[in-house]
Amino acid sequence: MPSVEVSILGQKYTIKGDASEKHIEELARYIEGKLKDICTPPNVSPVKALILTAFSLAEEIYRLKAEQEAIANEMEEKTAILDGLFEG
Repeated sequence: MPSVEVSILGQKYTIKGDASEKHIEELARYIEGKLKDICTPPNVSPVKALILTAFSLAEEIYRLKAEQEAIANEMEEKTAILDGLFEG
């Protein structure tokens, strides 16, 4: 399993995974961006910043899952309508 060294807020981390080096680096930049947004003002403790970042990322995941589910439901409804047109 390949490993990639990334830097987040000046700390280096070695990340192992099946994803490409480019993808892991993109994820690191995304996480760092989220942390920088939350660390403003800079007096937020690292633990608090990480917890708030985790909540922010979890919120994004839940929102995207809800959007994906809504799209899937809409596609099922339209497929049922089209099936009804061909059967009738």
